[in-house]
Amino acid sequence: MPRRPVPGMRVTPGPTTARATWQQEPARAGWRVVASWGLTLALSTVPLIVIDRATGAVPGWALAAQLAIAAAFTLACLAVRAVRPLWRFGVVMTALVLLTRVVTIPPLSFPAVQAALGGSAFDRLMQPQQAERLLVAILMVGVLLLLGFGVRRSFLLPGDLHARIRPVAALGFPRADPWTRFGAIWGIGIAVALGVVQFLIARPSSAALAALVPLLPSVLVYAGLNAVSEEVTYRAAMLAPLEPAVGSANAMWQTAFFFGVAHYYGVPGGLLGATLSIFMGWILSKAMLETRGLFWPWTIHFLSDVVIFGFIAMATVG
Repeated sequence: MPRRPVPGMRVTPGPTTARATWQQEPARAGWRVVASWGLTLALSTVPLIVIDRATGAVPGWALAAQLAIAAAFTLACLAVRAVRPLWRFGVVMTALVLLTRVVTIPPLSFPAVQAALGGSAFDRLMQPQQAERLLVAILMVGVLLLLGFGVRRSFLLPGDLHARIRPVAALGFPRADPWTRFGAIWGIGIAVALGVVQFLIARPSSAALAALVPLLPSVLVYAGLNAVSEEVTYRAAMLAPLEPAVGSANAMWQTAFFFGVAHYYGVPGGLLGATLSIFMGWILSKAMLETRGLFWPWTIHFLSDVVIFGFIAMATVG
């Protein structure tokens, strides 16, 4: 029989309490929901895609405009009471746009690290990229801590690995399975499906598959780094200020949308890639919110990145 909480007692979410951590949309939060979705859309890749498709390029002023919108949103939140709880979200998004789109971080190339991992063309490609993304993630953690969220409220701990999912029957999740089952099944299932699709598209030769074997340690390292960097930068950083202001569901879908549409230019790319990535972002956001931590979103993300990076590695030797 579960123990009855007593005054002052801290309850650690477990299989029977994790669902209680889900935050409903606050009362009279309509304007906050509209405003936060407006900012999420304005700062997403969607305007850049539209401009790119119309003109053939993304001008520098478009990125500067997004930064200005984020800063103006933050100031408006401080001035308007109805949306004031969103000011921290405005600060986070301003920092995110500044660090990922406006500021050019010098190449963080470390030949010694590349050599330790094998010194392949794949290492020379991925090491500077992953070092830059890790630096951005560290800076975003600093922003969250300065805003007073703390490590736990920023989802930077492993979380409750055994928490139960919130069923979503319409999307094929009818039962409150524990994340130990749900996360493993979907993490492996998504990675396998992604691998099959990538294999049918790339049709790697037996020589390319053989050449991948010595690169596997590098693939695992960079996949792990990429997963933690993106989960912190694009998931935890957005969910921490959004959830208390607009509720868990709105925060989950906004984060999934922002993450997914960015993959229009990623791997997999295009409209199909962006759509699939929105669903992936929904799974990862759901994992972070329901377990209140980083372990399951990182694990699911890592498994998919192993597949993606494996094919990138084969391309560098092909």
